[in-house]
Amino acid sequence: NIGIRFMTFQLSLFRLTMKRLFSASHSSVDSKEMKKFQLLAQKWWDEEGEYSALHSMNDIRVPFIRDTLLNMSSNYHLGNPLSGVKILDVGCGGGLLSEPLGRLGASVTGIDPLEDNIRTADQHKSFDPVLAKRIQYKSSSLEEIVEECMETFDVIVASEVVEHVADLEMFIKCCSQVLKPEGSLFITTINKTQLSYVLGIVVAEKIIGVVPEGTHEWEKFVPPEELERLLESNGFSVKTVNGMLYNPLLGSWSWMESTSINYAMHAVKSGAQGQSSPADAPSELGSEQPLATAGTTM
Repeated sequence: NIGIRFMTFQLSLFRLTMKRLFSASHSSVDSKEMKKFQLLAQKWWDEEGEYSALHSMNDIRVPFIRDTLLNMSSNYHLGNPLSGVKILDVGCGGGLLSEPLGRLGASVTGIDPLEDNIRTADQHKSFDPVLAKRIQYKSSSLEEIVEECMETFDVIVASEVVEHVADLEMFIKCCSQVLKPEGSLFITTINKTQLSYVLGIVVAEKIIGVVPEGTHEWEKFVPPEELERLLESNGFSVKTVNGMLYNPLLGSWSWMESTSINYAMHAVKSGAQGQSSPADAPSELGSEQPLATAGTTM
């Protein structure tokens, strides 16, 4: 018996070691990117600081998510329109997007590989007892939660994240794995164009400094066509692509038709064959467009 137990223990230890080695070598997390954000972990909630553009982005990205989901669902609660919706906020940082989604009634799980970001997010949500119940944060990469969260979430948001990941295809695959059939994926990111280089890096980082210098690498920017191809090949149907424009003088964002700089994308995971969606989960995209959006509907 002792010999069998020892062999079982050794086998478990081997599996755990191999799992850790695999996750370390097959990770969407870029260690260089983590070092950049480590330096700013305490500054997430300074609305006039390095993340001011992300604070003001909430003015359009939160209504975009809310209105899209409401147009897909027939049942919602006044005051808490996203009540009952389970959202995963990937790369949540200090919780800038998790908190407003929680205030809309959603049950939000925010994950970020940087422990200091999670510490900041946890501390800030603790000021609001309602948010403390609705939001939970975890220091983790996306692939680390796949096994325990298979088809768990109704919605995934990855806002200003995909331009920082090491392996975009793996990232999309993991999103598909933790999302329920017919669940929604919302992405905002930066296109890979000459204009995005000039405005997103030269102007934003080097001249007016609305983004810390070195935040972005143009080589990692993702054209919407490439993102759409990756999504479609991993079981998603792209529903909406909207162009976004930041005005540094006003410190505000607006929608525009062109996706040549920033853009937002909404995609829906295909449903399981012969399986109807849960009553409280988003089903099909309605004929009406989100009230807060403008741009191209696929």
